Amino acid sequence: MTDQSIRQASRVVDLTAFLPWLVAAGIYVLLLVLGPRLLADPDTYSHIALGRWIMQHQALPDGDPFSHTMRGAHWVAFEWLSQLVYANAYALGGWVAVVAVAAAASAAAFGQMTRFLLREWQPTPTLIVVLAAFVLAAPHTLARPHMLALPLMATWVAAMLRAVDNGRPPPWRLLPLLVLWSNLHGSITFGLAIIGPIALDAIWNAPRAERLRVARQWVLFGLAALAAACVNPYGPEILLVTLRTIALGDVLSVVTEWRPQDFSKLGAYEMIVLAGFGFALYRGIKLPPLRIVWVFGLLHLSLSQSRHADLFALLAPMFLARPLAHQFGTAAGRIANDVRVAAWLPATAALLLIAVTGFAAARNDMRPAANISPVNAVKAFDVAKSGNVLNEYNFGGYLDFVGIPPFIDGRAEAYGAAFTMRHDRALKLENVGDFLRLLDEYKIGVTLLMPSTPAVGLLDRLPEWQRVYSDNIAVVHVRRTN
Repeated sequence: MTDQSIRQASRVVDLTAFLPWLVAAGIYVLLLVLGPRLLADPDTYSHIALGRWIMQHQALPDGDPFSHTMRGAHWVAFEWLSQLVYANAYALGGWVAVVAVAAAASAAAFGQMTRFLLREWQPTPTLIVVLAAFVLAAPHTLARPHMLALPLMATWVAAMLRAVDNGRPPPWRLLPLLVLWSNLHGSITFGLAIIGPIALDAIWNAPRAERLRVARQWVLFGLAALAAACVNPYGPEILLVTLRTIALGDVLSVVTEWRPQDFSKLGAYEMIVLAGFGFALYRGIKLPPLRIVWVFGLLHLSLSQSRHADLFALLAPMFLARPLAHQFGTAAGRIANDVRVAAWLPATAALLLIAVTGFAAARNDMRPAANISPVNAVKAFDVAKSGNVLNEYNFGGYLDFVGIPPFIDGRAEAYGAAFTMRHDRALKLENVGDFLRLLDEYKIGVTLLMPSTPAVGLLDRLPEWQRVYSDNIAVVHVRRTN
């Protein structure tokens, strides 16, 4: 090679090595621009409220600290560390800081994904897949605890897959990652569950004479991972949260994020998945049997519950990276472990991102969505005089945030299936008699409901109830005292 060609190759490697940072920076900036969209979930209010509660009491709750219906009932604050992060962010920088934290976590996850794929693929297909993955995950990109777990998940799965693909032992050095993960979010159970399929892949690909040794390594690694995941204030109980959520049954069809994908109209999810299958059929892609099973497992999760689209988006390309690299002959290992990038580049990028965050702070629209924030409606009644509140499910987070005990909020696992479904059916007037009993049973003195809720019409006709406020977000009825 000539000196000029060597310099050109060096520049290509440097730029390729810096590409994950560019992807992360681009996603961070984009999410800041879309900032209010990350505040569209009422649970964000609850998470900040619980973080503030923990700071005020210097302890974790051993029961429900918010509602008037389940006050004191056993409940596990399984996302306590994330809630502390968000509460501190809000205290320091308001809603802009909350969005910045979630955006930075998402950027880190996709940056890690980009780095992993670039070890196997050329930059162009890598960027196409990362863009598609970001679009798939976008609907669930919200300022909530699961965002803080995403970069840990990407790092965890990437390290295990790299060990399997390269015939190396399990990544023992990453076990402390699970300690952090188990205190951030309940998806730690997925982090443990995914060890099994990856370990099976490692055993399958090992030489026959080595399979017993490899199996022993991965079994010990799995047990050590389980122990690491139990290092949290609640111990092994934190791992039961997922089972309690699955046990909610019909509730999962009521809560939007737990519903299956909606194919009644063509959307981004369907187009991207169909494009992927079309490409596979056109190119005649052949995959190892186990990788097919694992990708289909992720696809099933994302189809059955829309909130899992981010798992499919982030992890499926990682499972496919090495097999596709072998089939199409892409340049595996293009990025070395220790490629040197000029020190001024990350420093300059960091300063630019800080500047962008500062500009975002000047925006007037960086606040939670109006349809989950009944600000004016809450001002229309006196909680101390009115009594217990019966609220819409999506208003519970705001009530937590402003210190009003709600009837129900987004912590479905705390309320249980029977209570949550009773609330839902009562407000829909599926059983009018039970709605009236519910008002008396819980000594409801004020209702805070959406205008479209069927119970609003009935309350307008009941002589003991008076409508005192209404707008396009919420309607307030107060029980008459005479």
